[in-house]
Amino acid sequence: MDRAWWWGVFLGCALPLLALVLWAATGDLGANPIETVVRHLGDWALRLLILTLALTPLRHLTGSSRPVRYRRMIGLWAFAYVCLHVLAYVVVDIGLHLPTLIDDLTKRPYIMVGMAGVLTLIPLAATSTKGMIKRLGGRRWQRLHQLVYAAGILGAVHYLLMVKADITEPLVYIGLLVLLYGIRVGRWVAR
Repeated sequence: MDRAWWWGVFLGCALPLLALVLWAATGDLGANPIETVVRHLGDWALRLLILTLALTPLRHLTGSSRPVRYRRMIGLWAFAYVCLHVLAYVVVDIGLHLPTLIDDLTKRPYIMVGMAGVLTLIPLAATSTKGMIKRLGGRRWQRLHQLVYAAGILGAVHYLLMVKADITEPLVYIGLLVLLYGIRVGRWVAR
């Protein structure tokens, strides 16, 4: 049964990427295909990151530890979507043009914030294995992985700053993060 859950979670995380590949193969990426690809990958990176943050509160609310078993996989999928999001921007959108990248990093706050979020996720992905937990020690590993809270905030703020008109969706993500962080703080205070 656990294998079926594992494959279900894996395929659930892979579906947005598979959908993007299908849209590209059928020419259904819309009027601005590059923007569609970059945004789709970024949206799913943030959604999966928020999902990883929701799993521990979900465990506390339901009493079931099953969702937490898949947190690492979902977190690594979130990181994969982040990497693809950045690659789509750097390679496809700006064509590996270094002056444009430097200009964007210095003049566009949403790109600075987004890159800061990416930098917070790199050590989390690099230390996600059981071997790294042993090497770092449980307490240091847990402290390091608290960077996920900063990554969530940076991702949501990146999205909020990027949107030009309707900020409803970024505000929903920020609201979810406030709720999830509030639950954690409330449990910490209660202890």
